[in-house]
Amino acid sequence: MSAPLLEVDGLTVTFPTARGPVDVVKGISFTLGRERLGIVGESGSGKSMTGRSILRLIRKPGKVTARRMTFDGMDLLRRSERQMRDLRGARISMVMQDPKFSLNPVMTVGEQIAEALVTHKKLPRRELKERVLAMLEAVRINDPARVAGLYPHEVSGGMGQRIMIAMMLIPEPDLLIADEPTSALDVSVQAQVLDIIDDLVTGKGMGLILISHDLNLVSRYCDRILVMNSGEIVEQCKASDLHNAQHPYTRGLIAAMPRMNEDRDELPVLDRSTWTTGAGT
Repeated sequence: MSAPLLEVDGLTVTFPTARGPVDVVKGISFTLGRERLGIVGESGSGKSMTGRSILRLIRKPGKVTARRMTFDGMDLLRRSERQMRDLRGARISMVMQDPKFSLNPVMTVGEQIAEALVTHKKLPRRELKERVLAMLEAVRINDPARVAGLYPHEVSGGMGQRIMIAMMLIPEPDLLIADEPTSALDVSVQAQVLDIIDDLVTGKGMGLILISHDLNLVSRYCDRILVMNSGEIVEQCKASDLHNAQHPYTRGLIAAMPRMNEDRDELPVLDRSTWTTGAGT
């Protein structure tokens, strides 16, 4: 059996407060192969902090500690900031929530996608242009030559998110972390964007961490699911077994989701007094 692509053991993220240090991620552990892993939970459960910690993007006064955090055999905790810059994008990429805050407003779409590639590889100008246009076509953008010359304010939210995906995938990383990649998009566009991510990830044999609060979405696009609550993993399961989840928190999240054929007068509210957080099965 091949070694995991990513190993996380005892990851803790701590921030100082007026009342003392607070752990927003509390000693979680998991592994990832070249598979699709979903991390779900409410806002504030520690999902995004987990993703950012892998790339060492938690800045002071935040503090990240772990017994072990390795990527492809490399110790992420011992790598210098310069070594992490070489790793980010080239081997591990992250798609943020809202493209409006991630794209440079004074650079064209084509320039930004090209920059994501030339940061790690030196290519002739002609080959670089061909790679950029091919990547735009891969994320299902019509007339890529025209779109490459546009500025971020000239594209829609859905197209902006596709452009972000193109930027993150053009260096051909081994791991993609997608943090709520469709939260800013219309429902009609969400499935299209996720289908693109799924096609590219599975086609290239990459690992994927999909961070979301949408259980239905994650169960559709992932192989395994981690459920987080208050900084802890309370349950782990195969995506296909999500409906058989045992932890009261997971059951509460599932019950609170509206249904297409909804016949309940009101949606249930999580009763937090019925469980305590802790490591899941």
